[in-house]
Amino acid sequence: MCRSPSRLLAGVLAGLLWANLAHALPGDKELPIRIEADSALRDENKGITQYEGNVKLDQGSLHIEADRLIIQHQADDARKIEAYGRPAIMRQQPDVDKGVITARGLTIEYFREEERVLLTDEASVEQDGSIARGDVIDYDIPNKLIQVGPKQGDNGSRVHVIIPAQTAQQVQDNQKQDKQAQDAAPDPNQVADPNAPLPAAQAQAEAADGATEGQ
Repeated sequence: MCRSPSRLLAGVLAGLLWANLAHALPGDKELPIRIEADSALRDENKGITQYEGNVKLDQGSLHIEADRLIIQHQADDARKIEAYGRPAIMRQQPDVDKGVITARGLTIEYFREEERVLLTDEASVEQDGSIARGDVIDYDIPNKLIQVGPKQGDNGSRVHVIIPAQTAQQVQDNQKQDKQAQDAAPDPNQVADPNAPLPAAQAQAEAADGATEGQ
């Protein structure tokens, strides 16, 4: 099945962005999670804590803003984080020398054990002017698999991608350099032709050796 260029570009772009998000600043995961909200309700039986009203979550460079936040936990370990808003916003800096990644969606779900992020409804990911938009953005971090597209059963929705001109040119330059390197590399399976003319330097060296032997 042939996929449209727009969907392929969206997958590549979003994959790069979320790959950066997966490798956030060192030590982020080891830092405590801090949450501010207007109210909080913890249900020990269900293992759920719900935060309502102007919710803000911070963990190192990770920052989430939402109207409502639900954390499913086992003991004191957060297993899943659900953020709801119009939209909910998730920001994180992948490295000290890279721009902040901003993810938006009416729903953001982060599955910590599976290392999976799911953005649903009006979903978008942005970094340094590059933007990917779709109804759903689903990223499987360990396997580096990204899906950007419409909801299941919705064939009318489309994917939107914006790539800055400089970034697009860099991609083209990298592809050109890779092709030149491949063309210049010798083919290990190619058998040398014994009748092929020798390079000039090698021919001169062999001629000099022959003259020395003749003496």
